[in-house]
Amino acid sequence: MVAGTAKRAALFAFANIRVFHLRLSYIAFASVAALLGAVVFLLIVSPGYQRIADFRTLGELRVATRVDALSYRADENGTYAGFEHDLLIALGRRLEVPVRFISYPDTEHAIEAVIKGQAHLAAAGLTRNSQLPLAWTAGLRDIDFVLVGRSGRRGIARERDLAGRVVTVRHGTKLAETVDLLRQHVATLKIVHVPPTTDDEDLLMQTAAGQIDLLATERTQYALASRYAPKLTIAYDLPFKSTVSWALPLHSNDGLASEINGFLNESSDNGLLARIADRYFGHIRRLDNYDIAAFIARTQTRLPPYLTHFREAAARTGLDWRYLAALSYQESQWDPEATSYTGVRGLMMLTVDTANRLGIDDRLDPKQAIFGGARYLSMLQKKIPGDVPYPDRMWMVTAAYNIGLGGIINARTLARQLGRNDTSWAELKTVLPLLSNPHYASQFRTGPARGGEALIMAENIRNFYDILRRTYPVDQPLLVESARAKAANHAGPHLSAQALMP
Repeated sequence: MVAGTAKRAALFAFANIRVFHLRLSYIAFASVAALLGAVVFLLIVSPGYQRIADFRTLGELRVATRVDALSYRADENGTYAGFEHDLLIALGRRLEVPVRFISYPDTEHAIEAVIKGQAHLAAAGLTRNSQLPLAWTAGLRDIDFVLVGRSGRRGIARERDLAGRVVTVRHGTKLAETVDLLRQHVATLKIVHVPPTTDDEDLLMQTAAGQIDLLATERTQYALASRYAPKLTIAYDLPFKSTVSWALPLHSNDGLASEINGFLNESSDNGLLARIADRYFGHIRRLDNYDIAAFIARTQTRLPPYLTHFREAAARTGLDWRYLAALSYQESQWDPEATSYTGVRGLMMLTVDTANRLGIDDRLDPKQAIFGGARYLSMLQKKIPGDVPYPDRMWMVTAAYNIGLGGIINARTLARQLGRNDTSWAELKTVLPLLSNPHYASQFRTGPARGGEALIMAENIRNFYDILRRTYPVDQPLLVESARAKAANHAGPHLSAQALMP
C-alpha cells in the first residue's frame, strides 16, 4: 500500500513538473532542488521504477539522446553521426558492447529516461545541473553562450543595452535559467521561452530572417549556422560558461561511471577527443561572414553553367560533385580564366605539368579543367595509404592537391617524429605549417613547402562543401571507402548503433 502510494506520488510529481513546466524557471533554485529531491526519494522507494540492468548483463549500452546538430543527427545518407555519437561508439568499443541510441523529443525526456531506469546514460548536449537527481561525468568539451542577432540591428555593448529587447531561449535548459536572471538587472527585458523540442538551427534561421530579435544559444551552434546565414552576428557574450557532460543514474553500483570517466581521461590524453571535435567543429570558424556571403551568392551566379561538368566528372571518378565544386571555388572562385602568380590556371588551377600528364591541352576550357582536376584528385586518393581512415584521408587528399603528394608524405613523416598520429587530420594540421620552417624542412629532399597554405585551403573547402551539401541534395558518397577498408574500420558487433524512438 505504501509502495503503491509512493508510486502514485512519484507519477503525480513528474506530471506536475510537466504541467507547470513554464513556471519552473521562476521558482527559486532551492525550491527546485527540494522538489526534485522529493521526486527522487519517491522514485527510489517505488517498485514501479527499476534500475536498468548492468550494461554487461543487458548486453548493450542504452543511451537516451535527442536529435541535435552538434551531438547526434542523421546525415543525408541516413547514417547517424555527431560529436557525442562518435565518442559513444568509441566507448562501446572499450566496453565491448553495442551502443543503442534511443531518441527523445527533448533533453527533459532524455534525462527522465535515465531517472526512470530506461537508459544507462543521457547524452544530448547536456550542461551540468546539480539541481537534477543525476550523476555527471567529466566534461567532454567546454562551451560558452551568446546572444545572437541579425547584423545591422542596434548593438549591445553592456548589459543595460538589453533594455526593451526580446530574448528567445529554449525552455527547460540551464541557459534559460541564466537568461531569466538577466531580468533581475534589466526590468524591461522581455524573455520568450520556446518549447524544448524546438530545433536550434531553426531558431537561428528565424533570427537571420529577422523573426527573432535576440536568441540565446551556444557559440558553436552559432558558428555552424552562420555559414549558411551570414547575416547572423553575435550581439552579446553571456556571462555563463559550462561543459557538456553525460548524465548517469544518481545511485549505481555497476561501475559504469568509473569506466566512462576512465575512458574520457584516456581520450583526452591520446587525442581521441580532439580528433572527434575537429571532425565536427575544427573548421567552422575559418571563414568570415563576407566570405560566406560571397560564396553563397556565387553558387547562384557563377556555379550553374558548370554544374553539368561537375556532375559528369563526379560520375566518372566516384567523387562527390559538390566536393569538386567546393575545391574549384577555393582555387578559382569559379573563374575559368583565373591565373595565379605561380602559373597555375583555370577553374581547377592546374599546373602545366599536371595538365600535360592528364592529357589536357587547354586548361582554360571549363570541361577539360574540371575533368582533369577530378582525375587528379582520384589519383591522389588512391595513393594515400589505406591506414588513413575516412574522412581524414579526404582532407589529406585535399591538402595534397595544393602541395603535392610528397608534401603530405613529408608531413606524415614529421608527425611521427614529433610523436603525433600521422593518420589523423586533426594532428596533421598541427604539423603542416612546420613544412615551411627551414629547421624541419631541411631533412626533406624537396625542401620547404607551403604547408600552412595547404591547411587553410583544405579547411576552407570543408566549409564550402558543407554549404553545398546543404544547398543541393545528395547524389553519391564522397571518397567512398572500399568494402575492405570499411570492414576494417567498422568491424565488430560492438560497433553497431541503432537510432530508435521510445
